[in-house]
Amino acid sequence: MSKDNIRIGIVGTGYVAQNNFFPVLPRFDDVEIVGVVSKNPEHARKGQRLCGAEQALTDYRSLADLGLDGVFILTPKQLHAEQISFFLNHGVDVYCEKPMATSMKDADLLVDLSEKTGKKLMIGFNRRYAPVCVKAKSVYADEGPDVIIGQKNRPKTEYRATLENAIHIVDLMRYFGGEVKDVHATSKFSDPYYETYTTAMLTFESGATGLLTADRSAGQWEETIEMHGGNRSVFIDMPNSVTITDGQEKHITQMTPLASGWAKSEDNMGFTYSIRHFLDCIKDNKKPMTDAADAYKTQELLYRILKCAGLPLEDKE
Repeated sequence: MSKDNIRIGIVGTGYVAQNNFFPVLPRFDDVEIVGVVSKNPEHARKGQRLCGAEQALTDYRSLADLGLDGVFILTPKQLHAEQISFFLNHGVDVYCEKPMATSMKDADLLVDLSEKTGKKLMIGFNRRYAPVCVKAKSVYADEGPDVIIGQKNRPKTEYRATLENAIHIVDLMRYFGGEVKDVHATSKFSDPYYETYTTAMLTFESGATGLLTADRSAGQWEETIEMHGGNRSVFIDMPNSVTITDGQEKHITQMTPLASGWAKSEDNMGFTYSIRHFLDCIKDNKKPMTDAADAYKTQELLYRILKCAGLPLEDKE
């Protein structure tokens, strides 16, 4: 039986929360935002104003006394495992930004904890829910592509760039191509925590081949997926357009014109739809598409790429 209203809390008030969650959650009539949390009282009050929460709090544990149905964890990744565990153990369904943990050991424990408690744990791989990716997926709904080429290029080297940013493309490649049996990867770096680029060739269990490029010496930000198979081709230019080609026609769908020139990042990057999906899973007691078990497979694949490329699996202590 569906619930009438969903009582949710928000932990974290940083960039991701302010740009992609605070604008979205108040749109839904069936959501009550009962509390927003930041260690900084001023940030908590600002978050309260931005999303219309009933309370501004400085300790995430305080949310457990407010009768939550679900919580959004939007904090730095080092805090995810502890905070997820707390809410699952207190009977609250959890949506957490990627990654769910900073080690495979902790990720494995969280998958088990979600199953043990019977509470949902959804990881925010929002690209899957982006309109361009949904349309692309429909092309290969019955038979997957033979070739998948994914790029997540971004200028300037940053801390653990492949882990922090390429994980979205790795997840999409799994989503479109299925599970991966073989990985070959290489990387360029002087400091392995600040790699310049990583490239990888993936062999899928289906027999398909994937090529991944994550380059921090590129001219500008670029996030694309190109797929071929079944006499069809798809090119996704995230988040703005998807081009679908067959033997006779080429169709280009552009998001901005469809939104009358007012396409918003929270919509075309998939945040709005991933948030709504989580809320519906709470109401209807459904399993999220990007639940803990599925997100674990993406994180495991990424760690295989890191290991093969000679990059560290753990953060600096």
